[in-house]
Amino acid sequence: MKRTIAWIAAINCLLISFFASGQTKTADSHSLLWSITGKELKKTSYLFGTIHMICANDFLWTPAMKQSLEQSDKICFEMNLSDPAVMLQVAAGLADTSGKKLQDYFTPEQYTIVKNYIKDSLSMDIALFENLKPVALETMIGTAGINCANPVSYEDSLMKTAVSAGKEIIGLETPDEQLKALESIPVDTVIKQLMDEMLNNDGSDSELNKLISAYKKQDLPELYKLITESKEVGTDMAIFLDDRNKKWIPRMAENMNNTSVFFAVGAGHLWGDLGIITLLRKAGYTVKPMK
Repeated sequence: MKRTIAWIAAINCLLISFFASGQTKTADSHSLLWSITGKELKKTSYLFGTIHMICANDFLWTPAMKQSLEQSDKICFEMNLSDPAVMLQVAAGLADTSGKKLQDYFTPEQYTIVKNYIKDSLSMDIALFENLKPVALETMIGTAGINCANPVSYEDSLMKTAVSAGKEIIGLETPDEQLKALESIPVDTVIKQLMDEMLNNDGSDSELNKLISAYKKQDLPELYKLITESKEVGTDMAIFLDDRNKKWIPRMAENMNNTSVFFAVGAGHLWGDLGIITLLRKAGYTVKPMK
């Protein structure tokens, strides 16, 4: 489950990076919202860490978060989720063009397990996934552990608010860039993780519950710990988090140079020696936690 969370966090949607060896666990680390000033910025911009999916009664949205979004001129996600062309590119990128069907990646016994799991846990027909890459199924199953009738997406909620307020919506990267990170995962690894998830799912996802608890506490170090304790995640951290963070900094700088931007990205991108907070500070900006 830990690796599944890391993948989802990486594609958006999903969820955790952190502080590395040079940082300590202080009150400065307990915030999902950060102000960005200095370096001759004309207006304050904001950095907010999201979690892709959460139950409505766990949805954390403080007055400071609300006010920061209201004061911003633009909202920036990892990708521009309001652009239909972007969503079409994502869909196209997840389609399997190799000539294989989804069932071709599994043994008959495995495929029966997958088919039943999709039906029982997601209330969906496996036929909907037949022309998609296995990693597309991975992202869907990762949200199945949200144990409530109507889970809420931070990205969707923020986007609706921005559209209602007439704010411009932009993105930090293209669908191709996000999909490239996903495609770096060997198919055999994806299949193994899918089967482990389905066979070992007893209906109570303690790891996900711990993750949500840490998120609600705005505890970035704990979020990091929950992910990095899994030795399977280690080799993927640079691809999903560090490399993308470094690429985003000049794009963030360009976007907030003359206007106020509310950056909403997976919480995992915020902390760490190569996290957005540290990289922005190294670039000369003043980045402070907000409550």
